[in-house]
Amino acid sequence: MNELVPKIFDVMKTYSKDQLVKDIVAGIIVAIIALPLSIALALASGVSPEQGIYTAIFAGFVISFLGGSNVQIAGPTAAFATIVAGIVARNGMSGLAAATIMAGILLIMGLLKFGNLIRFIPYTITTGFTFGIAVTIVIGQIKDFLGLTYPAGTATVETMDKLKAIIANIGTFNIKALIVGAVSLAILIIWPKFKSLDKIPPSLIAVIVSVLMVKFIGPLKDVNTIGSLYTIKKGLPGVSVPSVNMDMILTLLPDALTIAVLAGIESLLSCVVSDGMIGSRHKPNMELVAQGAGNIVSALFGGIPATGAIARTAANVKNGGRTPIAGMVHSVTLLIVLVVLMPYAAWIPMPAIAAIL
Repeated sequence: MNELVPKIFDVMKTYSKDQLVKDIVAGIIVAIIALPLSIALALASGVSPEQGIYTAIFAGFVISFLGGSNVQIAGPTAAFATIVAGIVARNGMSGLAAATIMAGILLIMGLLKFGNLIRFIPYTITTGFTFGIAVTIVIGQIKDFLGLTYPAGTATVETMDKLKAIIANIGTFNIKALIVGAVSLAILIIWPKFKSLDKIPPSLIAVIVSVLMVKFIGPLKDVNTIGSLYTIKKGLPGVSVPSVNMDMILTLLPDALTIAVLAGIESLLSCVVSDGMIGSRHKPNMELVAQGAGNIVSALFGGIPATGAIARTAANVKNGGRTPIAGMVHSVTLLIVLVVLMPYAAWIPMPAIAAIL
């Protein structure tokens, strides 16, 4: 098995029409799961909602096509939210694009077979880091879940700043937002317990129910939605190359290194998990090269850092996806949504987004 040949060329040797159908179905289902998550993760990262979808489309397609895993689904993940928000706050969108491209270049060094080294990072470090990410995400969503309002100029970039702002403004708590958020969270928890319904993503049901609540239940109509707080752009983004100089590169190098290491670790962990689910073996160095290329393309098309998403990859496997075609279908489906259906995403209530995150 050649370690630096994308997996798609291996699996296509025995590809069948039956598997194509399964991959298409899995790809569409994963796209439905990825849509609200991509929007939510973009907002949590301090960027516009459509940028999360750009990431899932462009990085997702490239990583599936070039990747070293049969079933990896890539896109924005919670691991990057706090890091991206900090980079945007300090250096703007051009700084984020430059840092992401630099991280992509570092990841392409998988050609030098650095993928094998990541396996030596202690499991305790990985789990501790992941737990820290979970805490920051929860704290970051309390504001929208409770419908809090902050005075203009309130600092909310760092996690502790967010916690202080929550405590200081807890008196602005909105019962209507809490109702929408609580119903969405209940659906996410309870829906998967019904085995006959587990083919339908609970995040999709939560979004639909919350939209109907805000649209048709009079007292809930003033609950904040994505559209009431953000402008969502419809259609394809253009290519944008950030302007950089040596000072900027040196300033952004620590951020780029963080993105590269985190993307490498999370993507390879996702590969290990999916290998166990389908009895396959991934190519770690090829996966890193794909992650690098995907992140570079994502940045050029206005996206944010991407990596393998364990939950979406598991959903792909569960719904019959067994080749990179499923991941490519997932990206194409999101592209169609972006071009045709994006205005409807503005209806999604912010408490529902908080619950999903």
